[in-house]
Amino acid sequence: MKVKHWLLLLTFGLFLSVLAACSGDESKEPAGTDTKEEETGEKVLNFLNPEAIPSMDPALATDESSFIYLAATMEGLYRLDEKTQPTPGIATKHEVSPDGLTWTFTLREDAKWSNGDPVTAHDFVYSWQRAVNPDTASEYGPYMMNGVIKNAAAISKGELAVEELGVKAEGDFTLVVQLENPTPYFETLTTFGTFLPLNKNFVEEKGDSFATSSENLLANGPYTIANWSSTSDTWELVKNKDYWDTNTVKMDKLTFKVVKDPQTALDLYEEGTVDRMDLTSDLVDQYSSNDDYLVSADTFVYFLKFNQTTSDALANKNIRLALSRAFDKEGLVNEILNNGSIVANGLVPKDFTPMPETGKDFREVSGDLVKYDLEAAKEFWAKGLEELGTDSVELEFLADDDKTTKLLVEYVANQLSTNLEGLKINIKQVPKEQRLDLDSNMEYELQLSRWGPDFLDPFTFMNLWTTDSGNNWTGYSSPVYDQLVFDTASKLATDNVARYNNFLEAEKKCYLRTHQLHLFTNLLGHN
Repeated sequence: MKVKHWLLLLTFGLFLSVLAACSGDESKEPAGTDTKEEETGEKVLNFLNPEAIPSMDPALATDESSFIYLAATMEGLYRLDEKTQPTPGIATKHEVSPDGLTWTFTLREDAKWSNGDPVTAHDFVYSWQRAVNPDTASEYGPYMMNGVIKNAAAISKGELAVEELGVKAEGDFTLVVQLENPTPYFETLTTFGTFLPLNKNFVEEKGDSFATSSENLLANGPYTIANWSSTSDTWELVKNKDYWDTNTVKMDKLTFKVVKDPQTALDLYEEGTVDRMDLTSDLVDQYSSNDDYLVSADTFVYFLKFNQTTSDALANKNIRLALSRAFDKEGLVNEILNNGSIVANGLVPKDFTPMPETGKDFREVSGDLVKYDLEAAKEFWAKGLEELGTDSVELEFLADDDKTTKLLVEYVANQLSTNLEGLKINIKQVPKEQRLDLDSNMEYELQLSRWGPDFLDPFTFMNLWTTDSGNNWTGYSSPVYDQLVFDTASKLATDNVARYNNFLEAEKKCYLRTHQLHLFTNLLGHN
């Protein structure tokens, strides 16, 4: 894997304006960066990260930062190339049965863990079984595997033993996977962090200490992580000399430092301490003409989550409909963010996927489902208050604690409380890891969240809000919506035209209930 590709993956999912020291030879070094050679002759790049790494356990990771560093230090059956297409990783090839239900992967025999052990098919079997084991309490294991790998759903519900999962090793270097339904995009799924292998002996030896620090991790990917623990605000990625494709890894070391304040990040960049920093808001205007200014594309959709179980107000449909229309999204993206983000009026982002027959963009065909409409918002608000028998509502607004998010939530809170008479918003900002815990425990009312695609299909967005989804911590449930989405992965799995029609209908059904509100998408083009 080339470092240029890794840097692209680093910003996958987020449309960013950045400053990066310029480089004149893209064929040798990452685009937009100068390689620094230490006195030791090491090639080093220095980066910033907006938060600490929440988890380095493939089964427990749920966020962008975690999956970025898992991808840098570990390798699954396949990984994504510079065009975000699957390319061989531990698997050299695979075959699919005529009915689409059996996938047989041939693994390379020269892949090693950083302790010298070979990477085998047994490592995948153990990791995938662990991910759907209820005792592991993984969110992504059931989310990614239920309805895809045979028996995953029953196992995650405690109805079958983990050994019944549709995955087995035929020798050390052949992995056979049985699917519940034909899944044409399964190859893409195998590139995702939840499907990474694990060395069983090492994980069980470490016990509760596994994945809590550098010493309690094994790597089988391009880099190892050094000087890291679960509370670290600095760490390093060091070239893994035991990686099977180590000759294509150009950098010897990448350093990272957690910095949440944009001005502090800029100061570090200008003094030459770091080689790249993200620009936000007013800094974009200030530096957009700078020779170091670059733009990176992303497909994250940001949204407000409405927890219908912790607030009588949010359990009211008219209140949710009012909130979803009561603030100016254009003002948010153009004045507050000012980083190229665009308004999102639907779940699937613009330019993410074309319709199978016409090639038209899904977002264009589905249209704008919820737009800023102050008059309609006030009407819904009045109806909701009347139904609740009150003239006021107080809500807590949960968000991450970085400075950019602070500006964003303050803008939204001010717009909502100004435009909806009787509404009071109390902002609660916490570190990202704490927000994720509060989210999964449903201990919030309003929450600013985001989602980036796990694979290149609308299902990655649509499955978020099915009733039993491992990410649907909102109290939203619709049997009609569930069926529309589930049919795309079962009886319609091989009929792409019918699948996309279901996606269109499901997205509209979703907005009739308004269980969450999409704010904006960070997107310049499909990454």
